Amino acid sequence: MTPTPLPEEVAHIIQLAIAPVFTLAGIGALLNVMANRLARVVDRWRALEAALPETEPLTRSLYHSELSVLDKRMERIHRAISLSTLAALLICVVIILLFTGQLVPIPVAQAVSVLFVASMVFLSVALVSFLMEVRIASRTLRVTRAVLEAGKPGKPG
Repeated sequence: MTPTPLPEEVAHIIQLAIAPVFTLAGIGALLNVMANRLARVVDRWRALEAALPETEPLTRSLYHSELSVLDKRMERIHRAISLSTLAALLICVVIILLFTGQLVPIPVAQAVSVLFVASMVFLSVALVSFLMEVRIASRTLRVTRAVLEAGKPGKPG
């Protein structure tokens, strides 16, 4: 029979779990932003796809180009969401292990450390993927501005 943990021991474990919980909250906020961006890309994809059959060849070519860019953006966002979710799951396992290690006499320090580092690696790769998606969107936006500027009266083009 294992001894019942003292209230101060449980309080200490809760203190240790605070940092991973805040990390989890941050990842949740990031996931919300990423999911919203993905939803906007999907909405644009659907609008272009629906309009495609009725468009003229030149416009159809432009739509295909934009669909190609949207496909790249969706791929990057999906990767970022998947890796962020995996990072969040690992943080949950870290929190579980912190409490389990208090209740059951097993060494968890090394597992907690490895899982937390793995979580940060996954989160870092997710953020790089998200940054790549933002860069693709920004480049596309700049091209659109250039096209708009070229079409203004008094501008060559």
